Amino acid sequence: MAGFTLFEMVIVIALTGIIASSLVVFFTPAVKAYFDARRRAELSDSADTTLRRMARDIRMAVPNSIRSPNTQCFELLPTMTGGRYRMAPDTAADKVAACPETPDMANANCSAPLDTTEPSRGFDVLSPLSATPAANDLVVIGNQDANEVYAGRTVATISGVSAPNAALGTRRISVGAHQFPAGYDGGRFSIVPGNGGAPAVFYVCANAAGVDAQGNGTGTLYRVSRALVPSYPAACPSVDGAAVLATHVRSCSFVYSPDTGTTQRGFVSMHIEMTRENETVSLSSGAHVDNVP
Repeated sequence: MAGFTLFEMVIVIALTGIIASSLVVFFTPAVKAYFDARRRAELSDSADTTLRRMARDIRMAVPNSIRSPNTQCFELLPTMTGGRYRMAPDTAADKVAACPETPDMANANCSAPLDTTEPSRGFDVLSPLSATPAANDLVVIGNQDANEVYAGRTVATISGVSAPNAALGTRRISVGAHQFPAGYDGGRFSIVPGNGGAPAVFYVCANAAGVDAQGNGTGTLYRVSRALVPSYPAACPSVDGAAVLATHVRSCSFVYSPDTGTTQRGFVSMHIEMTRENETVSLSSGAHVDNVP
């Protein structure tokens, strides 16, 4: 019966080892390149998604609500919708209904204009709303300065939303008695989600100081929700319990440039660099800020 000699087996093992070594030499770089490309793609996707999320909030922020204590964080008030409010009575409808001179918020057949010369309890909305506000959401009108809205001067809490006569408006928003900025005649308002008493949003890049021993970025980007704080922030807030937007952040920078000229269009430039297992991606983006109240 035929078989293999020991010499033949040694030759086969040696040849197999040589072939395997050759395959490793050729395939290892390809496999490494595949995983490197995969890491870069994942990092790029994470950085891009993060910047898009931040840009969305910036573009939808309450005019003049961005505050930035340094290049590692900034604060804003994101809106959910907005529109135009009634600035004067509907003289024809009010005359027919014999409406009182002071708006009667409970009478759906009488118009409810907003009077900025005295405390108001609400107003009719003249434009369609992309989202329907609810009680405890906030309405902001005539915000000219960042600290105004955080101090509560241009913001009131919604106590109810109803539907007036269709000829008078699309919605009727009621608030606790509040006087909005006297003399404001733009007719625009913004709605900010109440978010359980924490309507403000702070984006914070924490501990982004290069890479660790494993080649991973040391920083984390957080989205912090908090209550309205009147004083201008002197530093980034605590990130305890905050939502995590991105990890492996190597460095980041956020610069807000307000435009105090006639266009009132500010700009936030954003840069984020992320590193994982010594693979690094760097993305920059920007978002315009409409500061016309």
